[in-house]
Amino acid sequence: MSVKAFKLVSAVEREMLMGDKAHINIECIECCGKNLYIGTNDCFIYHFLLDEKISTAGKITFAATKQLHKYLGFKKSVSELKAASALTRLLVLCDNTITLVNMMNLEPVPTGARIKGAVTFTLNENPVNGDPFCVEVCIISVKRRTIQVFMVFEDRVQIVKEVFTPEQPYAVAVDGHYLCLALTTQYIILNYNTGASQDLFPYCSDEKRPIVKRIGRQEFLLAGPGGLGMFATVDGISQRAPVHWSENVIGAALCFPYVVALDEEFITVHSMLDQQQKQTLPFKEGHIMQDFEGRVIVATNKGVYILVPLPLEKQIQDLLASHRVEEALVLAKGARRNIPKEKFQVMYKRILQQAGFIQFAQLQFLEAKELFR
Repeated sequence: MSVKAFKLVSAVEREMLMGDKAHINIECIECCGKNLYIGTNDCFIYHFLLDEKISTAGKITFAATKQLHKYLGFKKSVSELKAASALTRLLVLCDNTITLVNMMNLEPVPTGARIKGAVTFTLNENPVNGDPFCVEVCIISVKRRTIQVFMVFEDRVQIVKEVFTPEQPYAVAVDGHYLCLALTTQYIILNYNTGASQDLFPYCSDEKRPIVKRIGRQEFLLAGPGGLGMFATVDGISQRAPVHWSENVIGAALCFPYVVALDEEFITVHSMLDQQQKQTLPFKEGHIMQDFEGRVIVATNKGVYILVPLPLEKQIQDLLASHRVEEALVLAKGARRNIPKEKFQVMYKRILQQAGFIQFAQLQFLEAKELFR
C-alpha cells in the first residue's frame, strides 16, 4: 500500500553544470545550508546557492545559482566532498589526497595542509575531542588494512590514531570512538580507543557494494545479506526490525520516520515504524544518495534532485482518507519527535477522533470506543 511521502524535485539541471560538454559527469555532492557543492570527473568543483521557493499552492521548487567553479589541477575525478562549516572549509578527496579549501572561494588553504594516502573518508558527527574549531576525520588508508583518524583544524591536520583491521576495509562510518566497518567478508564495530571489536554479520564485498551509514547516536544502518537494510548499535545489537530492500541497493539515507534506498531503477521508501514499503519512485541512472541535515539529495551523472518530504499531517490525513487507521496511528505516534509537544497533543487528539469515526462507520465498535476514550 502506498503513501505519498516524498516528491522528487530537480535542483541542478545538466545545462547549468556542463553546457554542451557531454563528457562531464557528477562524481560527488555536498550540501551545507544553502551551499551545494558538486565534484566532477574532470577535476572541477562547482559551488551553487540553492534557494527553496514555495508557491501559494504549496508547491516547492528549487532555484540553483552558480557561484563559481574551480579546477583542482589533476587528471583525476573529484571523488568525495565534505563540508566543515565551523572551519569554513571544504574537504576534497582527489587522487588519494584530501585537500582543505575555503568554502566560499574554493582556494586551497595557504599552509597547503592536506592528508595523503586516503581511499575514502568520513567525518565524526559525534566528536570525542570537544574543540568546536576542529573536525575529526576518519580515513581508509591506501596502506593495507589500515584506518587513520585525524584532527583537522582551519589550516593544519594532525594524526591522532592508526588502527589495523583484521581484513581490508571498504567502507566506514564513525560515532564517537566507534568505527562501523565493512570489511572483505563481514561488518564489524571497532572501538579505536580500546581496540575492542564486535562482529556484526557477514556479507560479500565481491558481490555487492557495502553501505555503512551513521543514522543517530551510536546507531548505524547497513546493507545486509538477502537485500536487508539492517540496523546495528555500537553494542552489536539491533533495536529495530530490518527493512526489505532490493538486492542491488547502491545508496541509502534517513529522513525520519523513513529509510530511503536507491537502486538502479527506483527510489524506495520504507517506514522505520512498521518496516513496510510506503512509496516507490522511478529513478533511472541514479548513483548518489545522501542526506544533509535531514534533506535527501540524489544524483545521476548529469543532474541533482531533492526528495522533498510531504508534511506528516498531510500523510496522516491521506491514510485516514483511505481508511488505513492503523498505519495513520503508527505514523502519528512516530511524528511526536518532529512536532512541538502542545501542537502534537492537539493534532493527535483530532487524529484519534477521526480514526474513531472511521472504525465506528465500519461497525468496529470496540476499537472505536477505545479511540474515542
